[in-house]
Amino acid sequence: MLRQLALSDMGAAAQVHRIAFDQAMPWLAGLHTPDEDRWFYRQRLFATCRIWGSFDGDALRGLVAFRDGWVEQLYVLPAAQGRGVGTALLDVAKHACGRLELWTFQRNTRARRFYEASGFTLVEQTDGARNEEREPDARYLWMRTGG
Repeated sequence: MLRQLALSDMGAAAQVHRIAFDQAMPWLAGLHTPDEDRWFYRQRLFATCRIWGSFDGDALRGLVAFRDGWVEQLYVLPAAQGRGVGTALLDVAKHACGRLELWTFQRNTRARRFYEASGFTLVEQTDGARNEEREPDARYLWMRTGG
């Protein structure tokens, strides 16, 4: 089941983010505490983005946070990956926006393959000097085609 998340869901969203992030990029694990993650979701993302989640019963298994033209966050629990959760969440953002951009880390090859398979095109790579993690990153673009 997909639904828009409420402020009361932000603790679970932060937890999904942390689990998926640390599993995908163990070299960056521990960058933020769980309290910092919860603050970020409640105070920053919830205030500026539409956040949708995918649920298995009552359990949140993935989320997408987007605003006009940008996917800010897309995380799926490791156990739910490869089952269409990320695609369904990304489709929510694609339906709402005719053009989307996002950043991912260059070393996150699984995410890069997913975005490329989802119609995103690589438009820029950087040395990471402009991101908090100082990790080389890649910017992707998707645009709706046709009517």
